[in-house]
Amino acid sequence: MEILNSIILGIVQGITEWLPISSTGHMILVDEFLRLNVTPEFKEMFLVVIQFGSILAVLFLYWKKLFPVSFAKKELNETASLWLKIIISCIPAAIVGLFFDHQINELFYNYQTVAIMLVAVGVAFLIIEDAKKGSKPKINNIAQITYQIALMIGLFQLIAAVFPGTSRSGATIIGALLFGVSRTAAAEYTFLLAVPVMFGASLLKLYKFGLHFQSSELAILLVGSITAFIVSIFAIRFLIGYVKKHDFKIFGYYRIILGVIVSIYFLLIV
Repeated sequence: MEILNSIILGIVQGITEWLPISSTGHMILVDEFLRLNVTPEFKEMFLVVIQFGSILAVLFLYWKKLFPVSFAKKELNETASLWLKIIISCIPAAIVGLFFDHQINELFYNYQTVAIMLVAVGVAFLIIEDAKKGSKPKINNIAQITYQIALMIGLFQLIAAVFPGTSRSGATIIGALLFGVSRTAAAEYTFLLAVPVMFGASLLKLYKFGLHFQSSELAILLVGSITAFIVSIFAIRFLIGYVKKHDFKIFGYYRIILGVIVSIYFLLIV
C-alpha cells in the first residue's frame, strides 16, 4: 500500500510542480485522504525530497540550455549568462528560506493561507491575461531576459517561498508576464529556476533527516521520485505545448475553484 501511495504522491508532485496550480495545495488535500504509514519526520522529508525526481526531468529536457555541449566561446558565454540570471532570480528566496524557513512554516503553513493564495494568484492570472490581451511580448526567449528582470522575477518567486499555495511556477510566470516575457519563455524560465531552488531544498531536508533509511523508507522515496521524474517530463512538455496556443486563464479558474474547495473542506472538518 505504501508503494502505491508513493506512486500517487509522485504523480501529484510531477503534475502540480510545473503547472501553475500549487503543489502544496494539492499535497495538503491528498494527504487528508491518503496517509503514508511512516514517521512524521520521514514524511516531512519525503514530501520535499520527492521533488528531486522533478529536477531530473528539467535536467533531462533542458540539458543543452543549462550545460554547454561544446567549449565554443559563444556557447560558454550564453550558458554562463543564463546561470547568472538563474542565480540572481534565486537569491531572494534562498536568503529568506535559509534564515526564516521555520518561522514561515509556523506562521503560514496552514489551510487558510493556502486557500487565500490559491484564489489570489488565480485572480491575478485572469487580470494579467485580460490586461495583456492583444499585446505582443517584448521578450520572446530566455536569452533576452535582462539581469534586472531576472531579479524582479526572483522577487515574485520569493512570494511563493513565503506563502504556501502561491505556486512557485505560478508566481514566477506572473512576474515574467508583467515584465513583457512571452508565455513560452516565462514557462521555460520557471522550469530552469526550479533546478537550484528545489535541489537546495531537497538537499537541506535530506541533510536534516540523515541517511539512516529503513529499506521500506528507501523504496518509498525511490518509487515516488522516479514517478515524479516520469510524470514531470509529460507535464513540462504539455505546458510548453499548451501555452504556445493558449493563455493561462484556465489555470486561474482552476486555482479559484480549488481554493474554494480547500476552504469549504477544512471549515467543515475543523
